[in-house]
Amino acid sequence: MKIHHLRHATFVIEANDHFILIDPMLGRKASMPPFAFFRHKALKNPIIEMPANSQEILDKVTHCLVTHYHPDHIDKAGIQFLKERQIPVFCSYIDQKKLEKQGLKIEQSIQYWENQEFLGGKVCGIPARHGYGWVAKPAGDVMGYFVDLPDQASLYISADTIYTPDVDKVFEVFKPDLSVVASGAAQFDIGRPLIMDPTDVIKFIRNAPGKVYANHMEAVNHCPYNREKLNTDLHTNHLSDKVFVPEDGESFEF
Repeated sequence: MKIHHLRHATFVIEANDHFILIDPMLGRKASMPPFAFFRHKALKNPIIEMPANSQEILDKVTHCLVTHYHPDHIDKAGIQFLKERQIPVFCSYIDQKKLEKQGLKIEQSIQYWENQEFLGGKVCGIPARHGYGWVAKPAGDVMGYFVDLPDQASLYISADTIYTPDVDKVFEVFKPDLSVVASGAAQFDIGRPLIMDPTDVIKFIRNAPGKVYANHMEAVNHCPYNREKLNTDLHTNHLSDKVFVPEDGESFEF
């Protein structure tokens, strides 16, 4: 298995003959409004361009998997890309109708805690809670995924979530070889973080049974936890060897 990290939570899984695009936020820099105005500098999003090699990777995409219908996970440019190329899309049953209304080709909708066929292997929807306290309700429903493809490492995409008992359940029951953690500590102008705070990111990494891939950093204006801070915390906690923290456009094999 090879992971091509593009930007934010957008990456491509290269496995067998498949190139599976995850959460396509593909728009140009500053193509969306800020997600916070006072707590963080009110920069338009994304705050960076796609990496120079992104088109080469995107040209190989065969399928797409969407965790939730937020613009930093599937934006207008991502929708247009999927429509133009008629890419088969897998998504949560919650998002199916919304994505179909955008003209996307939904290959399969996925249920929570149900193993379903996926590209010759299986996928299971994992509950994700998008925020601490009251902010989780307006943030809406999210689905993480456990993906197990033939002759490949198993993969847990935790998606936009805080640390919950469901995360522990995945670690204990599925024992993923590689787990993906959204690490930017995103916050709106009010309320607690929308995803794991730095303490819970380290807890996730420590408890994961295999390696960890950290993303969701340095691409949108409401994510203050960056690679430098994460790498410092990894060093302090003696976890650096367990984690991939790729730069935008960087790939790694697992």
